[in-house]
Order: sequence, then structure tokens, then C-alpha cells
Amino acid sequence: MRHGVRGLLAPDTLLGAVAVGLALGALAEGVLDGPTWLLVVGLTATAVALLCLGAVAERGQGGGVAAGLRSGGPRAYAPALVHSVRAVHRETGRAALDPQAAGSLFAFDLTVVPEGQRPFRVEVRHPLDVQGLLHGGRAVVAYDPRQPWRVVLPDRPPAEWAARARRLDPEAAHAAEGPPAGLPPGAHLLVTGAVVAAGLVGALHLAG
Repeated sequence: MRHGVRGLLAPDTLLGAVAVGLALGALAEGVLDGPTWLLVVGLTATAVALLCLGAVAERGQGGGVAAGLRSGGPRAYAPALVHSVRAVHRETGRAALDPQAAGSLFAFDLTVVPEGQRPFRVEVRHPLDVQGLLHGGRAVVAYDPRQPWRVVLPDRPPAEWAARARRLDPEAAHAAEGPPAGLPPGAHLLVTGAVVAAGLVGALHLAG
């Protein structure tokens, strides 16, 4: 709670909320009884604000992306359930329209089921489409047992682990922690901006 309030009162957050509020306020006032130019400005500013907030939200979805294995570090194998596969840009993590384009790779949404440990959900990015290695929505991963956020998809997993993946019970994923819940990044700016816009429009009408 305290961290959330601090984040909301941060200068960049307040500045962004005021900018969104001004855009929404101009749009609302233009729709209600303002001049045509104000409506045009409000529409343009609101469209730009929504595009920026959408980009922030999409980037924020990369918070659960796995890191690679350390060179010479420990590694272990584990079966995993594959929830989805999508093409993304290597640098931004945003959806890629052409999976074969330069700079694109595949993002696998996985629930890893380590032996004797609690399953965990993570996104693993791989430069190749390794769906041929999957068996009915299942895969084999290599991970660091000391730092389990380090997960990769090996190109040639051991046959023993491939067999374990084929036998993996989908119910095992129910014990895993899912993706972060709650509002996506940038949503609090939109909500706060809407409150600012309502206050501005209300103040203008009371003063006028």
C-alpha cells in the first residue's frame, strides 16, 4: 500500500496523470459545449495519450521474462506445460506481425514443473520456433536450480526428460503462481487522469 502511494505521488507519475487529465478534459469539454478546435485538440491529445499508455502496458508484460543460464553455472531439466506461443520483437518484446522478420523471436508462456519443487510460471524467449520439440502442449526446459528465473528451451533435450514431458499431468500447473494480477502498467495513469479531467471540467462549469 505504502509503495503504491509513493509510486502514485512520484513526479513522473503526477506529470503523466496531469497530461492525460488535460487531454481527457479537453475532449470532454469539446464534446459538451466547447468550441470545435477544442474538440479536435482533445481528440488528438487523447489518442496520443492512449497510444502511449498502451505501449507502456505492453512493455510491462515482460516483467516475467526468464533470464538465460549462467556460463558454467548449475542446470537441471524439468518438464513444462506450454500455455501459448507468440512472435515478439527481440528489443521491445512487443508483438511481431512477421515471425520470420529480422529481430523477431518466439515467446513461450510456460509453467515449469521441477521435481520436488513448486511449479512456477515464466515466459521464455527463443530465437527459433521450437514447436517441433513440443509434445501436446508440453516441453522440456533447462533451468538454474539456484536461480530458477533462469530458464531456457534446449534444442535437444534428453530423451528421458522428453518422455517425462509427454506424461506431465496438466493439473500440475494449478499449483503454480500465475501471471501478475491487477491493473496493467499505465492503467493508474489513465484512472488518475480521468479523475483530473472530471475535476477540471467540473471546475470550469462551476466557474462559468
